[in-house]
Amino acid sequence: MKELILAHDIGTTGNKATLYDPEGELLASSFSPYPTYYPEVNWAEQNPEDWWIAVCSSTVELLKRAKISSDKIACISFSGQMMGCLPVDKKGIPLRRAIIWADQRGENQARIFRDKIEEKEVYRITGHRISSTYSACKIMWVRENEPDVFKNTFKILHAKDYIIFKLTGKMLTDYSDASGMNLFDLKRKTWSEAILKATKIPQEILPEPHSSLEIAGELTLRSAKEMKLLPGIPVVIGGGDGPCASVGAGVVDEGDCYNYLGSSSWIAITSREPVYDTNMRTFTFHHVAPDKFMPAGTMQTAGGSYQWLKENICKLETKIAKEVDIDPYKILDLKVNSSSPGSNNLLFLPYLMGERSPHWNPKARGAFIGLTITHKREDIIRSVLEGVAFNLKIILDILKKQIPLGHEMRVIGGLARSLTFCQILSDVYNKRISRPHLVEEATSLGAAITGGVAVGVFKDLGVAKKLVKLKVTNEPRPECREKYDSLYRVFKKAYSALSPIYEELADIR
Repeated sequence: MKELILAHDIGTTGNKATLYDPEGELLASSFSPYPTYYPEVNWAEQNPEDWWIAVCSSTVELLKRAKISSDKIACISFSGQMMGCLPVDKKGIPLRRAIIWADQRGENQARIFRDKIEEKEVYRITGHRISSTYSACKIMWVRENEPDVFKNTFKILHAKDYIIFKLTGKMLTDYSDASGMNLFDLKRKTWSEAILKATKIPQEILPEPHSSLEIAGELTLRSAKEMKLLPGIPVVIGGGDGPCASVGAGVVDEGDCYNYLGSSSWIAITSREPVYDTNMRTFTFHHVAPDKFMPAGTMQTAGGSYQWLKENICKLETKIAKEVDIDPYKILDLKVNSSSPGSNNLLFLPYLMGERSPHWNPKARGAFIGLTITHKREDIIRSVLEGVAFNLKIILDILKKQIPLGHEMRVIGGLARSLTFCQILSDVYNKRISRPHLVEEATSLGAAITGGVAVGVFKDLGVAKKLVKLKVTNEPRPECREKYDSLYRVFKKAYSALSPIYEELADIR
């Protein structure tokens, strides 16, 4: 019987192919990287052909590692980076590199967008404020700056949607990916006529939205040959990486919450209705469950800040780690633990690529505040992790005002491997931090469960509660509470105080 599920997670740094059995056990995985291009400040692009090469090569490598034949695969399912813009022609050929989620070039388009329709109305319809982060402004930018590309555009696709087209010949998307475009009516599950009129984006270039649990089509003979698979395997639509991660973290019931910790980071909850913040600091995606939503807040550079620290300030630690063949982040964690909670009153503002939640300011910049001659290297390192935690706590505080949350926060993503950072989060959030056994594969596990439900391997998404096993927990330490609460108050004030400075810096050419 075909019970194995092949899931692809098309991320920011590469594609991860994973193979799961009906018990949710990871049988094998393979990762194929690809580059991101930064032609200008706040621009970020990827070559869709790199996505396809990565999907094919990782699939071939996966089958070798798993030592199984493809006749045991029940379906192929997907999760993928969201909020992108890939124009393709009628044959599905990309007309330019994909503009990915991190790109914020469309600030002028966002201003035009706001002039045409009330932003609060857009927030009510789509669950999102108007932002250059989302696909709408990116599409408008292409129309205004690359008219020949726009004229020949047949559809705008996301990363996973492009790969699904390559596999099946079908151009479509799912509700969760559609909900990250600033164009989608969350409750009606269709493109908003009012917003399309305001942005002058023709509906015909947008892919038809479907449930994440639907089968897009079958694997074609041509694609099967490239992937070393059998043709005819059902290809399930799947969802955006955030909503899939919800399932992979076991966050499928109302009030459940999780924290993804990767290059960017978000806190998300499961709810039966969209959650609206008066100041529009948080947003709501559609869940992969067709009757649920995923209110969330996302910051730009969480793990990205730690990576920046490693590559630019901690070159010595990185060199030593390479010489002794260990993960450099393990050395950084040791440094963190040799500093005291609060980093001796040193604050780090983690705004290295502008910021989304809670400030929605692409001009925001990073800063160390309170640096003195008595501070040591380990204080600087620890302050980076604490700055990320403080910024995430602002998002958490906003969400918990709207919907009751439990005492537990589940963490997933690469940075969740750091028990040191998990303890900092526990202390700052004043919540139990629980880490599932699959922290880096949670997104692909969510895609696999979604695919399994679509083809009948699983009854429904509720099976995630059984399949997701918790491995490690951190409890908040009472002795850290007063220190972190005090620094948190100063952290919030620091952004407000520096906000005018960010504007002045942005004007200097």
